[in-house]
Amino acid sequence: MDKKKVILNKGEYVFCSIIDINKISMNNIICSFKESEGYSIIISKEEAKKNNLQFYFVSAWITLEIDSTLESVGITSAFSKKLTKAGISCNVIAAYHHDHIFVPYLDKHKAMKILSDMYESRNN
Repeated sequence: MDKKKVILNKGEYVFCSIIDINKISMNNIICSFKESEGYSIIISKEEAKKNNLQFYFVSAWITLEIDSTLESVGITSAFSKKLTKAGISCNVIAAYHHDHIFVPYLDKHKAMKILSDMYESRNN
């Protein structure tokens, strides 16, 4: 492979729920989603602590740099089944260019191995 397709981003990330998204710099928010209860955000654990935000699910952030589109069928199902079989939960964000997977921080290396093996076998 020319470049790495499965990337473990540095740091610990958490999920928070906030009412006023303007209290947090958009530069520090990894992802946000507006819900009826407020905004769900993904932010670094360090940033959440700095802003006195309550959080849960300390996670690792894995980026899949694979050739797919938002209309692709079955990719999320395929990797989530592999992670489920290994007892690893995952929260998936399908962004414009890549899929981003948030897994329990302590399972990050196990998840990386599973995902890397999966995509290496897919390309061989």
